[in-house]
Amino acid sequence: MSSTRILAIDTSTDACSVAIWNEGKIQTLSELRPREHTQLILPMVQQVLVDSGLLLNQLDVLAFSRGPGSFTGIRIGIGVAQGLALGVNLPILGISTLQIMAQGAWRVSRAERVLVAIDARMRELYWAQFERQKNGYWYELKGEMVLSYAQALDCVHGLYGDWTYVGTGWQKYPDLISESAVNIVDGQLLFPQAEDILPLALLAWQQGLALAVENAKPTYLRHSVAWKKLPGRL
Repeated sequence: MSSTRILAIDTSTDACSVAIWNEGKIQTLSELRPREHTQLILPMVQQVLVDSGLLLNQLDVLAFSRGPGSFTGIRIGIGVAQGLALGVNLPILGISTLQIMAQGAWRVSRAERVLVAIDARMRELYWAQFERQKNGYWYELKGEMVLSYAQALDCVHGLYGDWTYVGTGWQKYPDLISESAVNIVDGQLLFPQAEDILPLALLAWQQGLALAVENAKPTYLRHSVAWKKLPGRL
């Protein structure tokens, strides 16, 4: 595993980030500049490659956040990933944005039971509930799905045990926290980060789950976001 070289990119939300796993060493860059992903992503990729002392054709696989998230952001991510991978004949791995955020909660606070809620606008949330296994895999207790605020509240009311929450949905709907009868702690993570793609991609790579470029697919969950999204927003 340590000899594997992976480039990861994430443009699925307001944050734009890239990371490289190079034989056990990690280089990462992240910017919170909404609506500028198309200008940022390729220079950021070039920078982490330079910082890692690698060329694109020295990588083993390219991983990207496949969604759910911003419709435009997901399209940018998969388009850039496919373009880069195609140019040097790399296989590709699409990783769930929600699972990436669960992995981020583990990185930040060693959280093992994670509630992920991303604001999907229109009073809806992209939602998932994960539990970390000893081998590093995340078991999906519930998700990936689009929930109304009322449905998310029902999920919160049905919780038991201790949980950590991440994502913009909790900031948008703080009642989801105050209405809970169980202990829910802030995971201190609003947006997914490419560095959290790396351990998930390593596991997927070991399992032989990498795909040819043309087989990579996004996860939108809600296709209507394409025409209902707010003007001027990702």
